[in-house]
Amino acid sequence: MTNNLPIKLEHLPNNLPLDGAVRIELVEGVPIFRASATVIERIETLIARGRESSLTEDEENELDSYEELDDYLSLVNRIIRNMSLNPNQG
Repeated sequence: MTNNLPIKLEHLPNNLPLDGAVRIELVEGVPIFRASATVIERIETLIARGRESSLTEDEENELDSYEELDDYLSLVNRIIRNMSLNPNQG
């Protein structure tokens, strides 16, 4: 995971469905943000295609964007988890 995330994302992946892209699960009473099944399926499709042949530049950029988005979800999840473990800090 990238340690030096920029303050904001420059763009979202072009194929990211704006509705239903992220789901929320409760893990030990803490809300955790995860990519939806649709997004995971698209990522898996791109990875499989990349194993079989070269991805187009647009597909590579899309996969990179998903990775960046995943980094942000991980960061948000860590912040939420840390806040739930240390509610008096923050």
